[in-house]
Amino acid sequence: MAALQRRLHRCELLLLFILLQSLWGPGCGTEQIRYSIPEELEKGSFVGNIAKDLGLQPQEMAQRGVRIVSRGRTQLFSLNPRSGSLVTAGRIDREELCAQSVRCLVNFNILVEDKMNLYPVEVEIVDINDNAPRFLREELEVKITENAALSSRFLLMEVYDPDVGVNSLQGLKLSNNSHFSVDVQSQAHGAKYPELVLEHTLDREQEAIHNLVLTAMDGGDPVRSGVARILVTVLDVNDNAPVFTQPVYRVSVSENLPVGTPVLAVNATDLDEGVHAEITYSFVKITEKVSQIFHLNALTGEISTSATLDYEDFSFYELDVEARDGPGLQDRAKVLITILDVNDNVPEVVVTSGSRTIAENAPPGTVIALLQVYDRDSGLNGKVMCSISRSLPFKLEKSVDNYYRLMTNAALDQEQVSLYNITVIATDKGTPPLSTEKLISLSVADTNDNPPIFSHSSYSVYVPENNPRGASIFSVNAVDLDSEENAQVTYFLAEDTLQGVPLSSYLSINSNTGVLYALRSFDYEQFRDLQLLLTAKDSGNPPLSSNVSLSLFVLDQNDNTPEILYPTPPMDGSTGVELAPRSAEPGYLVTKVVAIDRDSGQNAWLSYRLLKASEPGLFSVGLHTGEVRTARALLDRDTLKQSLEVAVQDHGQPPLMATVTLTVVVANSIPDVLADLSSFEPPHDSDASGLTFYLVVAVVTVSCIFFTFVMGLLVLRLKHWHKSSLMKSTNGGLSSVPISHFVGMEGVQAFLQTYSHEVSLTSDSRKSHLIFPQPNYAHTLISQEGCEKNEPLLIQEVSDFCKDEDSLVQISMNVRGKAQVFSKPRPTRTGVSLRPRDQAPAAPKMAMKPAPGPTTSLTQRCCRP
Repeated sequence: MAALQRRLHRCELLLLFILLQSLWGPGCGTEQIRYSIPEELEKGSFVGNIAKDLGLQPQEMAQRGVRIVSRGRTQLFSLNPRSGSLVTAGRIDREELCAQSVRCLVNFNILVEDKMNLYPVEVEIVDINDNAPRFLREELEVKITENAALSSRFLLMEVYDPDVGVNSLQGLKLSNNSHFSVDVQSQAHGAKYPELVLEHTLDREQEAIHNLVLTAMDGGDPVRSGVARILVTVLDVNDNAPVFTQPVYRVSVSENLPVGTPVLAVNATDLDEGVHAEITYSFVKITEKVSQIFHLNALTGEISTSATLDYEDFSFYELDVEARDGPGLQDRAKVLITILDVNDNVPEVVVTSGSRTIAENAPPGTVIALLQVYDRDSGLNGKVMCSISRSLPFKLEKSVDNYYRLMTNAALDQEQVSLYNITVIATDKGTPPLSTEKLISLSVADTNDNPPIFSHSSYSVYVPENNPRGASIFSVNAVDLDSEENAQVTYFLAEDTLQGVPLSSYLSINSNTGVLYALRSFDYEQFRDLQLLLTAKDSGNPPLSSNVSLSLFVLDQNDNTPEILYPTPPMDGSTGVELAPRSAEPGYLVTKVVAIDRDSGQNAWLSYRLLKASEPGLFSVGLHTGEVRTARALLDRDTLKQSLEVAVQDHGQPPLMATVTLTVVVANSIPDVLADLSSFEPPHDSDASGLTFYLVVAVVTVSCIFFTFVMGLLVLRLKHWHKSSLMKSTNGGLSSVPISHFVGMEGVQAFLQTYSHEVSLTSDSRKSHLIFPQPNYAHTLISQEGCEKNEPLLIQEVSDFCKDEDSLVQISMNVRGKAQVFSKPRPTRTGVSLRPRDQAPAAPKMAMKPAPGPTTSLTQRCCRP
C-alpha cells in the first residue's frame, strides 16, 4: 500500500512539471526552455516547437542562423528547419543516460547567430516500463546442512530493475514448497536483496535437493517479471558409514594379462554426502609381493595389475580391501582373484646323465643319455611329448614319470659320420602348442676297424738309371678312414733280396711320409726292373695293415759306348790284318765289324761309317751291317796294305761312338803275303805293350810246335815213302814267316755271317798256297767222326802224330765271322790265323765249316787215311 502511494505521488509531480513547462512561453526572454519526452522514441520524433518558443517563424530560423550548441556529449536532438521544431536525433535510452536517477534531464543551448543570443533548453526523459526485473544469476545453488536451525536465513542473489518509479521492482514470489520462504531486504542505496528463510527441518537422506523458483515483478503496465532458479542442496553430516556393495568379490583372470589392465573394481556407498561420503579404498594386511603385483585406486576402488601375473608362481590371491570416508567411518570386503593358466611356458629338456661320446662299435640299444622333460604349465598345457628325427640312428624311449632314454637304434660308423647333432623336440599339448629344441652333440669315438688303403692297387715307377744316391723317386699314400692314432699310417718295405743283396741296401722308405728313396745309383745293364712289396700299417690296437705291389722300372740312358767285338783290338800294339785277293770283284766282303752296345732301345741302335781310308773309294762300310766290302775292283797300282778307320755310333742322346782301325792286305799268295807283311811295322801302343809281348811269345811257341810237327812228318816220310822231296819242300815253306805277322783272337761271342776258307799245302817245295774260295754260307762243320775218313793230304805218320793231345787243332767258327785256326790253348799259347793272299790251284785240302749257333768250337783230330 505504501508503495502504491509513493507511485501516485511521483505521478503528480510529473504532471505538475509538464504544466509548468507548458505555461513557460517564449516571451520569457532568456529563460530556460523545457520539454519532456518519453524514452525510446523513434528518430525524428517531435520534442517541441522551438521556433514558436523562440518567437520566430520557421523560415526565419535558417536566416538568423539558429542552431544547437552541444556541450561535448553525443547530440541527442536536431532542428527541423522546415517546421521549426526540435526532433530526436536517434533512439534515446533513459537507463543508459541516467541509470537509476529519479529525473533524467538533458541540457543544451540554442544559438541565434544574428543576435548572438543563447537560449538554454532542458529536455526531461521520462521513464517507460521497458525493462523487466532481472536477477544477477538465473541459477543459484544454496547449500544448507541438514541439521540447520529453523528461521535460518540464506542470502540469495541480487535482483534489479533499470526502470524507476513504479516501473521498477515491486515484489518477489517463491514457488510452493514446505521448507522455505523468501523475504526482501532493501539496502540504503535502494538495492534489494531477497533472503531464503528455513521454515521446517531438513533431512538430506530423505530429500537432499530442493528446486525453487523465485519470481521478481515490477509495477509497470503491463507488469514485467524476472525468474531465477534456486537449487537448495542439503548438506550432509557424517551420520552414515560406508558400505561395500558385496562382502566378497570374486574374479578370474588369465595369467597373460597385460600390466596395467583393470582386474575388478570394488564399490562402497555412503548415505552421507560431501566430505562425509568421500570414500577412499586401501588394502589391508597385504604382503609386499602382492602389493607389487596389484594396484588399488584409492578413489575409484579399481584393482589393476602392476606386474606380470604368473600362474606358476601363484594361482590364487585373497585380498582385503577397506573403504573409509572422510571422518573415518569404514567397512571391509574380500577380493578373491583366481589366476587362469595359459600356455605361456615352453617345455624344458634337461640332460640328467649320459656321455657325449660313444664308440662306433656300440651295439644298437646302447643308452646314450637320460633326459628329463617338464613344463611349468598345468593340465594339457603341461603335458609334453618328445621326438627326434627319424633319419638318425637313434630313438627315444619313455621311462618313468617325465624321463626319456636316448639310445642307439642302429650300428654307427665313425668314418661315415663322426659327430651327430641330435635335436630333441619337446612339444606340449596347449593351444597353441609350444615347443622347444634341445641340441645334443654326440661324438662317435673311432675304433680301429679300417686298414690303411693305398690310393692305387699297384704302382709302377720309372727311374732313369744313374740316378743320384738318396734321391726321392716316388711317393705312395695310404688313407686310413679311422681317426687319430688309428689313422696314423706307417710305411714299411718288405724284406727281400736282389742279386743276393738285401733290398734295403737299394731302397728305403720314409715311414711317416711314404716317400721312396734310392740308396744306390741304378744300372740298367745290371737289372732292369724290381718288384717291391710295400706295407702300410696304422697305429691302432691291434694294428691293421695292407700291402701294395710296386714295380720299379729302370729306364736306360745312353751311358755305354759301343763295344767292338770284331776285330778285337790287338794287344801288341799292331792292327788287325784282313786279307783280300786282288781278284776280288766290287762288293767283295772283306771283313765285318761286329759291335754291341750294352744299352737298349735306340741307345743300342748302331750305325757304321768309314771315317778314314788310305785309299778313298776303295772300300765301303755297311751303315747297319758293318760289312766292309770292296767298292771297286782292285788294281795293280793299289798298295798291298790298306788302312781303314771305322766308327761305330749309337743313337742315344747324346750319341756315343767307338772306332777301330783295320789293316787290309791285298795279295794273291802266301809268299806275297809274307814278303809284304815283313815290311809292316805294327803301330806302337803303350797301353797294349804287355799284351803284345804275350802274343809274340804265344806265336813263337805255336810256330815251334808247328815246325817240329812238320819236321817229324818229313823224317817219317823219308823213311817210308818215296816222296821225300815233298816233305823237304813243306819243311821250308813257312820257316821264314815272322811271328809278329800272326794275329790271334779270343772271346768272339757273336758274328753276323759264317764264312769258310780252304787251306791246302801243295807239293811245291818252295811255296805253300792258301786258296781263297768264294764265301760259303753253309752253317755246318765236319763232325768228329768224319775225321776217321782217309784224307789224301795226310799220311799215317801224320795221323799218329795227330793223336798227341798237344797237337790238337781247334777250329773256332762264328756264325757271322770268318773261320780261324787255333791250336788248343796251353798256358801262354795263342791261336794263329792265316789268311792267304791269293787262291791256289785245286789240291788236297781240309775244309772247315761252322756249325749252327752264335759260336761253335770243334776239335778235330787228324787221322790216317
